[in-house]
Amino acid sequence: MLIVSRNNPTVKEFAALKEKKGRRESGSFLVEGGKMVRECVESGLKVVRLAVREGYTGETYSLPSVTLGEDAFRAVCEEKTPQGIVAEVKIPHFSVVPPQKSCVLLDGVSDPANVGAIVRTAVAAGYEELYLAACADPYSPKSVRASMSGVFFAKLMCGSREEIVKALAGVPLIAADMGGENVFSFVPPEKFCLCIGNEGNGLSEEVRSAASYTVRIPMGEHTESLNAAVSAGILMYELKKQGG
Repeated sequence: MLIVSRNNPTVKEFAALKEKKGRRESGSFLVEGGKMVRECVESGLKVVRLAVREGYTGETYSLPSVTLGEDAFRAVCEEKTPQGIVAEVKIPHFSVVPPQKSCVLLDGVSDPANVGAIVRTAVAAGYEELYLAACADPYSPKSVRASMSGVFFAKLMCGSREEIVKALAGVPLIAADMGGENVFSFVPPEKFCLCIGNEGNGLSEEVRSAASYTVRIPMGEHTESLNAAVSAGILMYELKKQGG
């Protein structure tokens, strides 16, 4: 059956996943585009159903699917140039527990694109456990898109700062801050947690006071700071290189 109306209940259910309230109520998030949907299926996350645009000829993985007319399909998509397929996927829930290996704590990172980009780089660099305190929703469409499938393969543990710091007891915290030691000469402990703060305000006092070390990226005199995701990427790779 072809659905053409934007007011169809199924279309509204998919469209609601673009908003935090809709994701919270359904426990699902939206994945857009053929490549992202394929990698989501391959990751083992539970795909509830697909919505495909009329005329779509790509793979549907024997999953439940609905076919939408052009206008209805655009209503469910966040991207300006939709690729013809979207998936409703169950949000995985992870309890806040101590990490198995070196990990990353995002402390108040508020831009969903930065959250997604950091998740993407973390997975690439081998940090598969991430803690998020007071951050943008990592399952928003913008964050999922910026993660380039990283969100499917990362263990994202969301909780309060108090809960996360408690779970990290015994793991040295490395705070990223302009007042710290040059990261390129810093020798990290074998296991650690790199802490990345808010784009404008940096780390919270709670996380900063719990940190065992503070590191910075040296910059030229005309540069005040780097984008949070760029800084996180440099630090993650450099700390791994130094033996973390």
